[in-house]
Amino acid sequence: MKKIHLKQTRLGRQLPPLGSLRVFEAAARYLSFRRAADELAITPTAVSHQIRTLEERLGVSLFKRQSRAVQLTRAGETLFPVMRGALDDIAQTLDSLRPGLARPVVTLSVTRGFAARWLVPHLSGFAATGAEIDLHLHASDEPADLHNHRADLAVRYGSGQYPGMSSEYLLPNEFLAVASPWLGPLEPAQLARTSILTYDWRLQDEQTPDWPRWFREAGLAMPKGMRLLHFSDEAHAIQAAIAGQGVVLANRVLVVDELNNGTLQALPGPVLRGFDSHLVWPTSRDEDPALLRVREWLKSEAAACQLHSSASAKKPPGSRHED
Repeated sequence: MKKIHLKQTRLGRQLPPLGSLRVFEAAARYLSFRRAADELAITPTAVSHQIRTLEERLGVSLFKRQSRAVQLTRAGETLFPVMRGALDDIAQTLDSLRPGLARPVVTLSVTRGFAARWLVPHLSGFAATGAEIDLHLHASDEPADLHNHRADLAVRYGSGQYPGMSSEYLLPNEFLAVASPWLGPLEPAQLARTSILTYDWRLQDEQTPDWPRWFREAGLAMPKGMRLLHFSDEAHAIQAAIAGQGVVLANRVLVVDELNNGTLQALPGPVLRGFDSHLVWPTSRDEDPALLRVREWLKSEAAACQLHSSASAKKPPGSRHED
């Protein structure tokens, strides 16, 4: 494998233009010249030209050009983490130098459903910690770019393996059929008599905890002619179930209070295990004290939530809460 040598002499560092290195980092992060151009507010042609100039300066190819995509060469894979870490360090240092920012700011990225159903109800716990940190929330079902400082920390649903990122376990995700007790007892075979509430999944496969998988694991065929009520937002689907408008497959941690107080009932049938939720952040910021403080708070809230959730899991399906 060819090594990249950036020579240093007594006259100073012999570096390529820093602008071209920034263009390379963006293109390598997205594996797309077009998306890099959008971020940097230049044209894809300008991105291609700067990458070509950088390759000529270094004497190596950094990308494999394909008809509809680009891939990093081994030289590009060597250079990318170095540039990513360097730019992260520069941005973090510049932020610390700006006047008027005495309190650190942490932008936390979560999905809209997680924000509405879990995070917002727990925010008082963060205020109670007394942390001198301004917490900004970024609620979107599209993952925020943590490398480009669109967010500092994220809660992500997945395997926990994110290249170039550090991650740690936060919460388990179990999906069960829930409905308002006012709909009465509902066995799996009786679901055709009420509306089925669904919502969008960003990524979907056979292991997605959705209704087709639920019926498969229940050993039933999905009834024909079922009344479907579809939502773009998970929190809205849960709210519709609370209002008695149908049955939804809900993440237990997002409806634990309603299960415990009897606003919702868990119906008989399979409980689908999904991916876990993880905290994710750039590895270059492992020791960032503000991020560490927010991470510790989130893990503390999650541990308390799991204890609360265990109580609802032990209640028999369809049971009502007695005051």
